[in-house]
Amino acid sequence: QVQLVESGGGLVQAGGSLRLSCAASGSIFRGFDMVWYRQAPGKQRELVARITISGSTYYVTAVKGRFTISRDNAKNTVYLQMNSLKPEDTGVYYCNTVSPLGVSPIQNWGQGTQVTVSS
Repeated sequence: QVQLVESGGGLVQAGGSLRLSCAASGSIFRGFDMVWYRQAPGKQRELVARITISGSTYYVTAVKGRFTISRDNAKNTVYLQMNSLKPEDTGVYYCNTVSPLGVSPIQNWGQGTQVTVSS
């Protein structure tokens, strides 16, 4: 089981930037795609971005062009650079692992990191 620890959230004004980090324990990090999800108040958790083992990336339309996902396999860490933040980006952000051929997150969810964007 991989333990996931998210950090880097905070309060920022609209148009600002934040960089989230997710540190994963265990050497199996390198064998999985990594994803970022977010959960807004009163809403279901939703996928934000995905990065494959080889570094290919996918973004949902709402964040495309503003967010960048990256990974450092040597540090077992995945990042989410968030620019031009909007109030609708507010929520708790979580990372997880996904099998390269799968779509569902595998690990138990961590505590996440809160992102609040003020208008």
